Amino acid sequence: MADEHQFIENGLQRSQIDEFFQEELGRAGYGGMDVAKTPMGTQIVLKAEKPGMVIGKGGENIRKVTTALEEKFNLEDPQIDVQEVDEPDLNARIVADRLANALERGWYFRKAGHTTIDRIMEAGALGAEIVLSGKVTGARSRVEKFNRGYIKHNGEPAEEVVDHGQGVAVMKLGTIGVDVKIIPPGAELPDDFEIHEEMDPEELVPDAVEANEAEGVEELLEGEPEDAEASAEGAEASADEAAETEPEIDEESVEEVIEEEVAGEDEEDVEVPDESPIEEDLDELEEDVEAEAEELVAEMDEEEADADADEDEGGDA
Repeated sequence: MADEHQFIENGLQRSQIDEFFQEELGRAGYGGMDVAKTPMGTQIVLKAEKPGMVIGKGGENIRKVTTALEEKFNLEDPQIDVQEVDEPDLNARIVADRLANALERGWYFRKAGHTTIDRIMEAGALGAEIVLSGKVTGARSRVEKFNRGYIKHNGEPAEEVVDHGQGVAVMKLGTIGVDVKIIPPGAELPDDFEIHEEMDPEELVPDAVEANEAEGVEELLEGEPEDAEASAEGAEASADEAAETEPEIDEESVEEVIEEEVAGEDEEDVEVPDESPIEEDLDELEEDVEAEAEELVAEMDEEEADADADEDEGGDA
């Protein structure tokens, strides 16, 4: 069997075992399971609100469940370990089953939802969400949500941190799905952070502190304004020195030299373009435009005459 098919087969078997425990141990407050295959057999850890009911009198019930697992799911030497749930109000599976049972007993859905989520938050949860979907009050199905605190809906925290449980309430009008999500107290979320004001940076990041002291960043920052002022003063002093060393230029003498050079230029050296070819070309263009205009006027007169003749013939007819 290929690896992909093996993963699918294992997941299907796990879901079937979980449904089996839910049916057999629902009254004992079934809160989930963990399955691990070992060389000695299959290790199954059950979480229950009432471990005594799971084990039964003299271990009768647990032996019955073990035999059913061997016959129904072909598990080799299943070993079941039952653990008690410390805080049932923080287990999503147990909470979902309780809420479903409350709805079946006739509780109004809003009262049941608010009471349940208040108990979850009082137990210390960081956040919780309850979703009821189905024919809650009438013939038409709808969805009702109850939220408290902080909840994650996607990403790795939603799979690893959030406890997810589902239940079903069978009512006269139809079934109601119960979906519960809980973030337990003390959960480490990736967006959590703390500010330690009393911590010494040398204890946490000694390398960064040493690098800062070696480079002298603070000294450079403090010395920047003085260096900038010194460079600005040096630039002004150099500009003043350059102005002192340059010889003074008499503007009146410069203007006289320019006027003499302009007056001494020979006017005969300036070439004036011949305008006669340009005038001839313009005259030819004007003649061509006038000829085209006369032709267009003649054509328009002919068309009007033809149109008048056609109208006269139509009137005589």
